[in-house]
Amino acid sequence: MRWFDVLLIVVCVSQAGIAGPPFKTDDPQPVDFRHWEFYLASEQEFSRDATNATLPHIEINFGAFRNVQLHFVAPMGFVRTGGGVAYGYSDTELGVKYRFLEESDDAPQIGIFPLIEIPTGNAARQLGQGSVQAYLPIWLQKSWGKFTTYSGGGFWYNPGTDNQNWLFAGWEAQYDISNTVTVGGELYYHTADKRDGASGAGFDFGGFINLSENDHILVSLGRSFRGDNVVTGYLGFQYTL
Repeated sequence: MRWFDVLLIVVCVSQAGIAGPPFKTDDPQPVDFRHWEFYLASEQEFSRDATNATLPHIEINFGAFRNVQLHFVAPMGFVRTGGGVAYGYSDTELGVKYRFLEESDDAPQIGIFPLIEIPTGNAARQLGQGSVQAYLPIWLQKSWGKFTTYSGGGFWYNPGTDNQNWLFAGWEAQYDISNTVTVGGELYYHTADKRDGASGAGFDFGGFINLSENDHILVSLGRSFRGDNVVTGYLGFQYTL
């Protein structure tokens, strides 16, 4: 990992966040009916030979119906490899989160969050995948007072030369230290997304800082412990309305 790359991302990016972000594991809880979430954020992945990041990405979530959330991500991609640096608009993400079981004293809330990646980026410059990708996960969440945990995973449809479909699974736990600060961590696992690739696993630690009822900072940092040796990060600002 090149620490210059870390400094570049932290200095250049304007930040934001979500539930799910700052972690890779998501939750089943949609935005409340007729409410909005706006994010300005950066996700980063650093390895010995490359840096990949959104610099930044904009995310918008809207509670279109009760228990239904519409989702949109517009990313600016940054790629640094031995062959040079590329920066530009990457693949657009669209999705719908639907919670079909609400939480009770005895049962978790459960929902699905299908996503589609539209190839709007320049794949020749590694700014996107070059083909439509789709993700179908299921998520569960349960809370006990100040403690919350959620987990789940799903199937990625991943066409393209030398690509293969793959699976992701994750588990997150978090604790509200106060009304201002929440800390948490996750473990995750994924199968190989390339025919000659390897599966991977890792962890992240991070949390949320509530500046006000509407303004929130999200951050996480982690690394892999199986598969490719990578360090990952998330830094963002969330505005709720």
